[in-house]
Amino acid sequence: MSVSDQLNQDMKAAMKAKEKDRLTTIRMIKAAFQNEEIAKGRELTPDEEITILSREKKQRMDSYEEFAKAGRDDLVKNLEKELEVVDQYLPEQLSDDEVRSIVKETIDEVGAESMKDMGKVMTNIMPKVAGAADGSKINQMVKEELSNH
Repeated sequence: MSVSDQLNQDMKAAMKAKEKDRLTTIRMIKAAFQNEEIAKGRELTPDEEITILSREKKQRMDSYEEFAKAGRDDLVKNLEKELEVVDQYLPEQLSDDEVRSIVKETIDEVGAESMKDMGKVMTNIMPKVAGAADGSKINQMVKEELSNH
């Protein structure tokens, strides 16, 4: 079942259960999907859906940090609820060890020698971890591994 189908089912369930916060978040995700479909002029692939979910999560994480710094506890609580909902639709996140293993494997596959090869490494890694790891974490690990290489 695609993420879109799951969202539709969960939206109906949230309506019936009168889960307002969950319903609002699901509607925001569906709107993001719909905007992307309109922009592309076609239905989204499962990988594109995961990419959009990752982007939605990243936006909420950025806002979460800003609101926490500003002491806006009310908004922080709302974002925590939204993040819980978004996380339900993302694939399970890889551990740091799993990510590091994929990074090392990809560096060897590509034959990367220095920081100049970082673009090649990142281009090859991202499809492997699609939505299962944070891009900034991967970027940091690639830099560490290439500088130790």
